[in-house]
Amino acid sequence: MVQPLIREYSFGYIVVDNEGFSRDIIITPEKIIPNWWRIEGHYLVLEDITKYVDIEKLVFDAVVIGTGYDGLMKVDPKVVEWFKSRGVDVYIGNSRESVKKYNELVKKGFRVLAMFHLTC
Repeated sequence: MVQPLIREYSFGYIVVDNEGFSRDIIITPEKIIPNWWRIEGHYLVLEDITKYVDIEKLVFDAVVIGTGYDGLMKVDPKVVEWFKSRGVDVYIGNSRESVKKYNELVKKGFRVLAMFHLTC
C-alpha cells in the first residue's frame, strides 16, 4: 500500500488523498484515524498516540507532528525521547510546515506516522 499524500491544508481542514477531515487526525502507513483527541487538547503525551495506534508493532520510518496552524500544541519531551530511542526521526512543526514534511517523506518512500492538530 502506498501511503496517501495530503492534498490540502487550511485552518481546521485537511484533505488526505480525496477525503476531507475537519477534526484532528493520525495517519499511519496503513490507515487514517479521524477524530483524534488528546487528554489535554494542546499538549501531546505518548498515551495520546498509544490510545489509537500500537506503536510497538507498527512499522514506520519517521514521525511527523503538526502542532496546529499557528503551532500552539506542545509536545511532551518524553514523546520525542521514546521515538528517538528506537531510532526513529521525529519532525515537529506547525501543521503547515508538517504537511510539507509529511508529503516530502512519503514521496521519498518513507513509512510515516503523522499526527495533525488542525486548528490553533
